[in-house]
Amino acid sequence: MEKNVGGYDRIARAVLGPVLIIVGAAALAGFVTIAAGTLGLVVAGAALLVGAVLATTAVTQKCPLNRALGVNTYKGEIRAETEPSGKARAQ
Repeated sequence: MEKNVGGYDRIARAVLGPVLIIVGAAALAGFVTIAAGTLGLVVAGAALLVGAVLATTAVTQKCPLNRALGVNTYKGEIRAETEPSGKARAQ
């Protein structure tokens, strides 16, 4: 899979992901109350899961959902496939 996460998209994921992980973990540990009862556990688990996905996609710069939707915010180096790889160039 090619990289498709970059720019502000990557920054937002890198900030929001760890925040959701911390909030989800704190809620599961009982330090923060998001909602009462089972709903609170479900919301905390979802926050933890979504935060982990966002943090992972920020680090790897690869997002399957972006690929499925045809979104590409990565503006990195693009290699030309027609360029010879092992031959020396004449100067």
